[in-house]
Amino acid sequence: PSVLDSFALLSGQLNTLNKVLKHEKTPLLRNQVIIPLVLSPDRDEEIMRQTEGRVPVFSHEVVPDHLRTKPDPEVEEQEKQLITDAARISPDVAQKQIQSLNKMCSNLLEKISKEERESESGGLRQNKQTFNPADTNALVAAVAFGKGLSNRRPPGSGGSVQSGQPGAGGIIAGASGMQQVPMSGAPAQQQPMLAGVQMAQAGQPGK
Repeated sequence: PSVLDSFALLSGQLNTLNKVLKHEKTPLLRNQVIIPLVLSPDRDEEIMRQTEGRVPVFSHEVVPDHLRTKPDPEVEEQEKQLITDAARISPDVAQKQIQSLNKMCSNLLEKISKEERESESGGLRQNKQTFNPADTNALVAAVAFGKGLSNRRPPGSGGSVQSGQPGAGGIIAGASGMQQVPMSGAPAQQQPMLAGVQMAQAGQPGK
């Protein structure tokens, strides 16, 4: 019962307040001026709570900013100047300026989107791998150390090889028998392999 009585009392007061505000003789609140009655440089916890920590004090420094209903005089003058300049322009000229501005904005947006697409495609091209590391390692091993090359003479190649290119026929003949061998050998293992290739070339000229 006490809660219902309190609720009825509050409801009646709210209805009375609404009737007063809606009465035709009641002036509009937007036309009223708010005057601060208490200004203090000390920290006010109640104001801090109501403003969620944005206004710690209600002093002479912050009151003109928080209770201002008009812009700064400089801003007001600039706004008046803009309004005056806009009133001098005819509707046709204003429409042409609007169209030209829209065209400039659309061209700028197209350029920005094009640059973004090109940068994305360029990044994809840079990140895309265009070679096979295993094939590269196999080619380097075959050219440098003769790794994976065949010792067979290709049919119809003849017995003579140009003196200026010893071993060229061997590399071409062994191209079909190359294997994908990674270059994982240490420098100590590369020297005997090279010596073996040189000995094979010395024993069989033109291979």
